[in-house]
Amino acid sequence: MNVYPSDLDARGLSFAVVVSRFNHLVSTALLEGCERCLLERGASSEAIDVAWVPGAFEIPLAARGLAESGRYEAIITLGSVIRGGTPHFDYVCVGVTDGVREVMRDTGVPVAFGVLTTDDVDQALDRCGGEHGHKGEEVALAAIEMARLCGRLSAAPENGA
Repeated sequence: MNVYPSDLDARGLSFAVVVSRFNHLVSTALLEGCERCLLERGASSEAIDVAWVPGAFEIPLAARGLAESGRYEAIITLGSVIRGGTPHFDYVCVGVTDGVREVMRDTGVPVAFGVLTTDDVDQALDRCGGEHGHKGEEVALAAIEMARLCGRLSAAPENGA
């Protein structure tokens, strides 16, 4: 079996991070974990650009513009949609998920999905360094790995052992 190796080295890669301003406490915590992880993995702070958007629904449009710019090996999306008493939650979740998927499909640029969908703020905060890990860090790792993998897919994989 031939394998494309996993690589979590962020050195030399450029990232754009799209962050929802809505639910700011959660978004800020996600961004801090994401940035910390990218820097720990070797990314330069000058190679991380952040674009704030009003809410999660606006994330796909900003992600598309950044992906189409050709300046980034990966885009990272961060935010949270917290369930309320109306169907608005469902529409926003579908819109942001479908929109981010379309950006990847249409541009070929990896877009790591770090938009939390939770029932309440406590669940969201539990995913920002609490009992459910840190989704900001996890999505940063996914972005690094996919940027490296996509950069290698035009060549044959390595011989397996």
